Parts: sequence; structure tokens; C-alpha cells
Amino acid sequence: MEFKHISVMLEECINALNIKPNGTYMDGTLGGGGHSSEIAARLDKSGTLVMFDLDKTAINFASQKLNSYTCKKIFAHTNFKNFKSVLDENGIAGLDGILLDLGVSSYQIDNSERGFSYMQDGPLNMAMDENAELTAERVVNEYSSDDLERIFRDYGEERFARSIANRIVAARKIAPIHTTKQLVDIITSSIPPKARFCSGHPAKRVFQAIRIEVNGELSGLREALLSMFREGLRSGGRLAVITFHSLEDRIVKEAFHLLASDCICDKRLPVCVCHHKAEGVLVSKKPIIPSDAEINSNPRSHSAKLRVIEKL
Repeated sequence: MEFKHISVMLEECINALNIKPNGTYMDGTLGGGGHSSEIAARLDKSGTLVMFDLDKTAINFASQKLNSYTCKKIFAHTNFKNFKSVLDENGIAGLDGILLDLGVSSYQIDNSERGFSYMQDGPLNMAMDENAELTAERVVNEYSSDDLERIFRDYGEERFARSIANRIVAARKIAPIHTTKQLVDIITSSIPPKARFCSGHPAKRVFQAIRIEVNGELSGLREALLSMFREGLRSGGRLAVITFHSLEDRIVKEAFHLLASDCICDKRLPVCVCHHKAEGVLVSKKPIIPSDAEINSNPRSHSAKLRVIEKL
């Protein structure tokens, strides 16, 4: 399958990074290389671009796509949360900008064999790293009813979490659940008919929740953001993050608020006792969202939010 991906808010991201031709930048979520290509196009031969992805297919594709650019290019087949070791291994002391696009690539969604889509039948996988041990099939067939309910509730904000979890456990006692279609059918049958299509596809929230669990997407995200800002960025450098659902966005928003605040005391206290000082400034107080034209041309961008902070 050809690797295709439409980069979300491409122009807005490039503008947000305020790229210097001789700077050092990091794309923590390489994907199809759309954002990285635009960053590389603005760097000269003294510039450096470090790119991370868990998907080896993405790295192989993007390395060919970016081959013609003159900047130094470093590809890392690991999670962006491991950025510090990659920077140290390559003798990089600081970055001028970091971009994270926390969404799933269109290639992964559209490739039924990867098991991300509730619209196509395929094996239950959902692992961004094709060599990962934990898959959606293991989660669905091995997790307890209580753990499934917790995941669906916490990661998918699914109000029928208990019903769906119980129905999955009952179904797998008869036969293991191997495919996305099997799971979709179970989810759909667990939701009252009148509520099934009130807010999109009935399986949307559960698939999101399982994907987050399989890939550990929220685990350590706050700590990684703070570390990238404090240990990765140079003064004047910018951290730009695109989120696609409220759970991610809440983590990013709260981390950025901490970094940009002079005081983090309880508001009920009459005077500041924390002595916390702002380490950065929000480039935009409100998140940047896609234009109507972009949403029309790429409906998958509709829930995207871009937040940007600059290090003092």
C-alpha cells in the first residue's frame, strides 16, 4: 500500500516554529514526512532535522522523500519520549524548535492490515510499532472486564463502557475476537439503538481508547512535554503540539500553563508562596484550529488543535 498522509495545519505549524535556516529542529512524529519536508526545505546545509517515529515503514518512506534536502537528517526509530538519548548520541546540545503531531497517520488508518479503522475489516492490531508485543487483540481478549471498562471510560469517554466490556468478555468466552469487524459488531450491539449514532460511529470512542492503551499515548506525555521544553529547547526555541482529542489537549494545555505561569499557588491563598517563575510564553493564548477550507478538504483535521509555547 502506498504511504499517503495529509499533514494537518501545515502552514500554521511551519509559521509557529519560526524556522532559522541554520537551526536544529525535531519532528517527534514523522509519519508521512509532510511536516518534516517543509521544515527541511527551510534549512540550509548547516541546519539539522531530527525525526522520530515508531513505524519503520514511515521512516523508510520519509527518508526517501527527504533525500534531496541539504540539511543534516537524523532518523530515530523510537518514541519521541526518548528524545534526550537520541540527542545525546548525536551530540546535539539544544533545539530551536520541536513539533509533535499526536494524531494517527492516514496511512495507518487506511491500511486495513494495521487494524486502526472501525470502517474496514482487518486484524485487531493498532500498534504503531509493527514489532510491538501489545496489540489490540491482546487487550480485547486478555484484559479483565474491569480493565476494559476503565480504558473505555478513561481513554474513550465512552458512557456505555461497562456494557461494552461485559459484552466483549461474554463473546470471547465463545470464541476469540480476532478482527475489527467482530469488535465493531460487539460494540454496536452493546449500545442502545437510539444512542448508537448520536455522536459519530458507535465504535469510534472504543477504538480510540484501545489505540491509546496499545501505544501508551498518554502515559508519560506530560513529563515528556516538560522535559522537551526544559532539557531540549534553547532559549527562544518553540514547542508546537497538535492534538486530536480532549484527553491529549488537556495534558498539553496544563503543561503549557505551568510553563507559562509566574504563580501556581492555590487561588484561595492571599499571597504567592510557591515562588514559581514562568519559563516560557504562550505564542497564542487560544489553540490554533484548522480553517474551514482545510476541514472541507481533509475532514480528519476537524478536531485538531495546535498549541505553541516559546522558551524564555
